[in-house]
Formats: sequence, C-alpha cells, structure tokens
Amino acid sequence: MDEIVKAALRKWPNVPACRGWLALDARGDWYMRDDRTQAAGPFPQSRGSRVVHDKLREFIGRNYEADASGCWYFQNGPQQVFVELEVAPWVLRLRRDAAGALHVETHTGRPLEADAVRAALVDEQGRLFLDTAIGLGLVASADMDLAADEVLAGRWQPEEVDSATLPARCGHVLSPARA
Repeated sequence: MDEIVKAALRKWPNVPACRGWLALDARGDWYMRDDRTQAAGPFPQSRGSRVVHDKLREFIGRNYEADASGCWYFQNGPQQVFVELEVAPWVLRLRRDAAGALHVETHTGRPLEADAVRAALVDEQGRLFLDTAIGLGLVASADMDLAADEVLAGRWQPEEVDSATLPARCGHVLSPARA
C-alpha cells in the first residue's frame, strides 16, 4: 500500500466505505460506475467508464486487496472502494523468458512465485482459472497457448468446476454491493 494512503488512513480512520463505484472485468480492465450506471443495472451488464489513465490504473493496482470476508477493494486514501468483480479478483498474464521459464503476473503487474499456483480449474465455458496463493485468477484469453503448454507438459492438471462454485471455493465475493 502506498505511504500516502497509509498516512490518510491514520489521519481519517473512520471514513465510510464505498460500494458499487468500481469494477474489474474479465480482461483486467477497471471501470468507474457513477450513479446513472449503477441504476442501469449490475456489473457487467452496466459497465460504466473504463479507466484509461495509466497512473490511476497503477495507483488502484498498488492499493488493491481483500478484506477478511473476501471482498476486494481499492484503498483510496482513507476510503475503501469495494470492487465489483466480473469473474475473479485477478486476471493473470503469462509469458516465457528467453530460457523458456514461465512467468505469471496479475493484471496489476504483480509477479507470482513459481509455486503460487495451487490448482488449475476449467469452467463450463472453457475458461481457465488458477487458484493461487493470492487468490483466484482468470488466465487471459490471449495467453491460452502458453497455458496449454503447461497442461500438455503435465505441470497443470485442470479440474472441471462450475463457475458458480468458485467464489465459495476460493474465498472471494463477486459483488460486495449485493453481499
């Protein structure tokens, strides 16, 4: 968490939380959801405005975490801004280095250790998820070729799951606003 955020928390420890105003889609994009957007329906049916400002996306990413009940939020100064999730708290990107080693990184740029993947899960839509030490992540569709290499090599052995069971199984809440 940024030092400026920690300082704001110390100065204003009792700021009410915000729900419904920020969302994360299955591609790893953040969306701002004003009153009108929220009134038009739940996320992702009603998305809002995609956050395109690089510094804001980076700030959200550095200050993104989960509470004890599995609700993910962005700590915006003294205020927790709870995040509506389309499918999972993380979108995972894969890449190979020059030596052929696989690297897994979150949509926020956080690298995962090689042993962070506890299980590979495939849902009824064919989406591949990784249950990791930091939570559930959806493998980015653009990286499925690298994921297939891991499966074919026997390093990942996907278990079939019903996507509706993933929040309870992996301990996250898709919609803190409706929870």
